[in-house]
Amino acid sequence: MAGGHVTPDRNLTLPSGVRAVFLDRDGVINVNRADHVKSWDEFEFLPGAVEAIVRLSHAGLMVFVVTNQAVVNRGMVARELVEWINARMKQVVEARGGRITAMAYCPHRSEECCPCRKPKPGLLLDLAAAHRIDLQTSVVIGDAVSDIAAGQSVGCSTILVLTGRGRNQLALAQASGRDGFVVAEDLSVAADLVLRHALANV
Repeated sequence: MAGGHVTPDRNLTLPSGVRAVFLDRDGVINVNRADHVKSWDEFEFLPGAVEAIVRLSHAGLMVFVVTNQAVVNRGMVARELVEWINARMKQVVEARGGRITAMAYCPHRSEECCPCRKPKPGLLLDLAAAHRIDLQTSVVIGDAVSDIAAGQSVGCSTILVLTGRGRNQLALAQASGRDGFVVAEDLSVAADLVLRHALANV
């Protein structure tokens, strides 16, 4: 894996002048659990994830977190607890010098066909409208095909990380013929790729 990342398209690059990054949560920022994160005690930051957010923030990029949390409508976790866990995560990032501009989550199950549940782009569209973000020069980083699909549907550049479900999802993407995304070992490597392009021609 030369250079710490691979890409299905050797000519694929990220746009210069990136100003916003949308991160999935589970499997990108924290360890993805098969039984879901149901308490702060079960929330475990992935190595280098907080530092990656700090680097993105210090470079002047807006960092957003967009996450599917169907555990709410499945009755496994209260909405208030999901929001509290997200707030604690944000506090930890801020205590280390980073900044998460805003977070948004979808509480719906897949069968509810909610327009904000990834792979639908509702969360991205809502945050972009609220913060006047140009999605065409934004980047979505996730560990699932649903993250990539959501980003690509609104013109974002996309990075699939190999943490969380990433390796299995990469195989799924390749089997289905989905391309046009960059692959990075983890959020730290993804942040380095974004920063390399974000500061170009600015």
